[in-house]
Amino acid sequence: MNEQKTEEQDSGVELEFDLDDPPQKVWRALSIPEFRERWLPKEALADPDAIAVTPGQELRYRLRDDSPPFLESTVTFTITPNATGGTCLRIVHELTDVRFDRMARAAANSNSPLLMLAA
Repeated sequence: MNEQKTEEQDSGVELEFDLDDPPQKVWRALSIPEFRERWLPKEALADPDAIAVTPGQELRYRLRDDSPPFLESTVTFTITPNATGGTCLRIVHELTDVRFDRMARAAANSNSPLLMLAA
């Protein structure tokens, strides 16, 4: 692994890595559950199956926090070959739970039920 770029967004994080391994090997590590579970355990997944797949190029999983308020998010892995025969791996982790939008818009002192639940 060589370089890493990180870009923060309002509802997520975008990471980009240049890996020495070929795209086929990276795809296997992401798509085969026995390999994926070494670094992304099935307990972190809301669903063990990918919600979107473009074979050899992109995978998207739905995640769920293991503590209240159990917000859901998606993580998208995009694989592209790089100039050196390795792989450019782009990871986008976005908070997609609709409850996040409501909590973000509520005033901190509103005493609304959503904030009281999150406390």
